[in-house]
Amino acid sequence: MFLLLLQVKPSDNEDKANVTEPVPVLETKSPTSPTPTSPTPTSPTPTSPTPTSPTPTSPTLLATTKTPKKPESDEFLESFTCGYTRASCDVAFCPPWERCFEGRCICKLPYLCPTEILNPVCGHNNRTYRSYCQVMALSCRTKKSLMSHFGENCGENLQKFRSSIDEQTGLVRLFIPNSSGLEELLVCKKFWNMAAANVELCKFTLVKGAASKDSVEYRSLGTLRQLPEKCVSVYCQGYEMSLAECIIYDKVTIGSNNGNKNVATATCYQTSIAPAGCPFTCANGKCVTLNQACNGIDDCGDRSDEMCCKKCKKNAFRCKTGVCVYKDALRDGQIDCLDGEDETEKAVFLQSKEQNAFAPTQFLEKQEIRAILESKLYCGIPNATTVDHEEAGDRGRTSHGRAKRVVGGVPAKPTQIQWQVALEENRRIDCGGAYIGGCWVITAAHCVRPNPGAFRVKFSLWKKIRAQGTTDIVPVEDIYIHPNYIASTYQNDIAVIKLKKLPFTDKCLLDNPAISAVCVPWSTQLFQPNHTCSISGWGRTAEGKSASVLLWANVSLIENCSQFYGDRFKPGMMCAGDLEGSVDSCQGDSGGPLVCKDELGVSYLWGIVSWGERCGQPGFPGVYTQVAHYFEWIRLQTGWPAVTKFNS
Repeated sequence: MFLLLLQVKPSDNEDKANVTEPVPVLETKSPTSPTPTSPTPTSPTPTSPTPTSPTPTSPTLLATTKTPKKPESDEFLESFTCGYTRASCDVAFCPPWERCFEGRCICKLPYLCPTEILNPVCGHNNRTYRSYCQVMALSCRTKKSLMSHFGENCGENLQKFRSSIDEQTGLVRLFIPNSSGLEELLVCKKFWNMAAANVELCKFTLVKGAASKDSVEYRSLGTLRQLPEKCVSVYCQGYEMSLAECIIYDKVTIGSNNGNKNVATATCYQTSIAPAGCPFTCANGKCVTLNQACNGIDDCGDRSDEMCCKKCKKNAFRCKTGVCVYKDALRDGQIDCLDGEDETEKAVFLQSKEQNAFAPTQFLEKQEIRAILESKLYCGIPNATTVDHEEAGDRGRTSHGRAKRVVGGVPAKPTQIQWQVALEENRRIDCGGAYIGGCWVITAAHCVRPNPGAFRVKFSLWKKIRAQGTTDIVPVEDIYIHPNYIASTYQNDIAVIKLKKLPFTDKCLLDNPAISAVCVPWSTQLFQPNHTCSISGWGRTAEGKSASVLLWANVSLIENCSQFYGDRFKPGMMCAGDLEGSVDSCQGDSGGPLVCKDELGVSYLWGIVSWGERCGQPGFPGVYTQVAHYFEWIRLQTGWPAVTKFNS
């Protein structure tokens, strides 16, 4: 059996609608220690497809706009079409009433919504729903907008929310339930954008939504008809089916000393097929201008104009996956970028000076639902109190404070890498693995065979041949080898180990602060090439000896590995190391973890040590099993709750 792990060499010097794959974006990160720090809790901003709404509206104004000539290239767009949409959970988060399955957001069954938050919602069908999440899940499944307003009072005699576009002026009109019936209001110009115009208003023309959004001075409308004297601000994110589901707030008198002299208008998109030469064709077929793409606002109605961007404009924030996030979503307590970068200090300088000053029920409930769902699974953050007080990042520094170049590996602290396990077969340790929580361990398929009784898993092991005070040894109940594993090529080289439970309990391990679970990544887009990650294990050193203590080293993710290994490099494989050969995984490291840390300090099991050639030689990077590629298979073995932190 070909076994693989970490090489130590002497230092020579110090110093995942139809989805298509976007062009990868390179990001360079400086080396980091594998000991993560605790992140600031955040909640992801939900995204989902925009269906049509059944609420009747007035006849609509139709737009007749000329199509600009398409240029040969664009400074901001990767391409003039994009197959990703808000439903693509490989690059975006699903809203809490949807879950991610095989790269797409799908509607949840209502009973899967959390029961911790129960603010009743009145539906257009006169039913009272238990929560906002429940009514949104039903709307998602039926493709009909069910929500009218919050509250238990919901009978046939109670009028429901509706909206329309005035056929003569294009004015957006809202009819909002209150204690005396319906209050008619206009929409203020402030924060009015295409994401809001697309939501519901043009459903009787095409599902592609609005062609344009604009505003008109209230006084210019004259007195031909009686118009409301007040307007409200509307904030939509694009996934809503009705303006009732958007955030409606800040009712003011039009023309008062508050700057609200203009009110919102909209025109509807009328072309069924994007014209030839369209500057940018949305995934739903809508045509938008290049100015509308990569600005953080959902102009397409399916968000495809924000999903494949090289750069962002108008102070929008670009995630490493190529998604542009609206400036007001930065540091708002909800994760929009997969790696959480929009919630870090890096995003501060792009924050809007005029933040939306609202906290209505919908907005708060989305945050609370996300927090509840994510709190059900804790992973990727080790218990810092068990790690030696000497910071891992301080090891290997010169007297001038410059970090040494990691040449192969350095000894870990005894309880530093808390998800690292050793796989013992018949009292011999040749492979490692990673603890992912509960009763589950992931390793390489070539490390195991279908004989659970021959294996034991050792946790919190530092010296390979001697247990320490925190070491725990657990027998194996079952081993699940990937059904398509091919031993001769190392294709699909992944296995899931189920541990035996302790007597009279559902636990497989006693509580141990030296043991923590690493997170399982759900998207192959979470980390990009050149990202700095870490490997660990007891593999052979440059002298050919087995390491006596657990070693770790930093490695970089390498793209296009087929240039090194040709057709031996298969789907589900990835490369890491450095092309000079100074860091690599070698004999004895197989099955061990390659772990990457996101911008919030959460660690993910990005790879499993699998195979390679000429260990530590230039031009032959180590080959790893890409864990995210097998997320659905892993989840099938462990059950949904065991590994699903986001999009659950």
